[in-house]
Amino acid sequence: MNLKNKNFLLILLTIFISMGCNIQQSNKAKKNRHTNISQQKETLITNNIIRSMAITDATFKHYFKGDNQVMARFYNPIEDKSSSEIGSVWMYSASIEAINTILQALKTQKLMGKDSLHNIHYNRYENLLTRLYDNLEYYSGTFEHTSFTQTKDWTVYGVNRGAKKGQAKVAGIENVYDDQQWLIRELLHSYKITDNKHYLKKAEYLTEYVIDGWDSTLDAFGKPNGGIPWGPGYTTKHSCSNGPFISPLIWLYELYKDKNDELTYLYISPTGERIEKKVKKSSYYLQFAKDIYHWQKSKLIRSDGIYDDFLGGCDPDCAVAYEVVNGTTYRANTKLKDVVGPAYSYNTGTMLSGAVDLFRATSNKEYLEDVKSLGKMSFRYFAKESNTLPGYYEYATSGFNNWFNGVLMRAFIDANTYDPNTELYIETFQKNLDYGYEKFAKKNLLPTNLLHGWDPKNADVEGMFQLTFAAEYALLATYEMGKIISTNK
Repeated sequence: MNLKNKNFLLILLTIFISMGCNIQQSNKAKKNRHTNISQQKETLITNNIIRSMAITDATFKHYFKGDNQVMARFYNPIEDKSSSEIGSVWMYSASIEAINTILQALKTQKLMGKDSLHNIHYNRYENLLTRLYDNLEYYSGTFEHTSFTQTKDWTVYGVNRGAKKGQAKVAGIENVYDDQQWLIRELLHSYKITDNKHYLKKAEYLTEYVIDGWDSTLDAFGKPNGGIPWGPGYTTKHSCSNGPFISPLIWLYELYKDKNDELTYLYISPTGERIEKKVKKSSYYLQFAKDIYHWQKSKLIRSDGIYDDFLGGCDPDCAVAYEVVNGTTYRANTKLKDVVGPAYSYNTGTMLSGAVDLFRATSNKEYLEDVKSLGKMSFRYFAKESNTLPGYYEYATSGFNNWFNGVLMRAFIDANTYDPNTELYIETFQKNLDYGYEKFAKKNLLPTNLLHGWDPKNADVEGMFQLTFAAEYALLATYEMGKIISTNK
């Protein structure tokens, strides 16, 4: 081999060695990048859980008093003063949601091989959950109710706390169906986490009570008028007394779809008679989920693709009306002719979650189309780019909007399986929580407005908002873990 060829081969060898080194370095860089991203995600997940627990612990320290878990509605961390006003059952249910989401996050993290937080905290939160349900009974009471299909005694949860367990006022307007629905959702969540069948039994009992509120009277075409009024003492039919019920009905369907368990179905015949028959639980729950979803979609969706507040305009008035059929008194239909706003984020959020669950249960593409449309339209309407903080989005914080927005965030997480665009929407909640926690946290409590801080004239904050922030942090942790689990499958 001549010198020229030897030099050429040497050059080639040098090039190949160089290429090999570059590839090695590139692969190493990619591996390091992947490792860094994984570490960042693990840190984010852990921080989210820790912050969720910190906010929750601070809330129970400053808002809940005594062994009976009496919940003050407001607390001011600047003045260190809690209100004498006691939180309603709706507000109290937010505490159960916060504990459920923490337990779920801790269990999921343990399944991923990270069990240090679980080993330290899981039992104490599970014990707290038991105490919360035990003291929930201060809101319970019993009353006789005449519905569209029967008259029956029911033990349900009143808006306000009673002096003793089981003695709360619950008749008429003293209880509302949406409060029962939020509790049903949490009872089913608690059952899935703990496998405690008491929670399932209670959830199914309350489910029967809410279904008893469904307007099964028939219209001129022989179809049920449909819709669930706000409560047994009301005639207006609200987004909040229908939409939140869809997902738990699907969860119940999924629990029973491979079983033959039955229950009694009450309905009205074309001649106005009240009929009862035995049906499978699975088909019963699924059918009501569909019926409620389609009722709300047909009555309350707006032209901009989100949901209004309720169907009102009672004709002739909003008093509960009754009719006598074959000598027996039943509740009668009240005609409603007006759609009433405004639109709140939770009303669209519950329908978004409902569409997700209905698509999973039925594979009907109508629901998938709704998932994508509702996600896009709700973010467009409820999230506004901040004028003062570039890269952040602001959500309404007046009234109860912080809690409403938490429902919407949960819906975005639910929808993410089918609509990856929601990842951008979910990220806005993570950024807002982190900004509020890192800039404004006092005693591990957050201000009503996460991006603008404490109001110097009124630093009172709803206890349910603190619990909402805690639940959001825990949900975001579980969401991030879910992405890792799905990637590794």
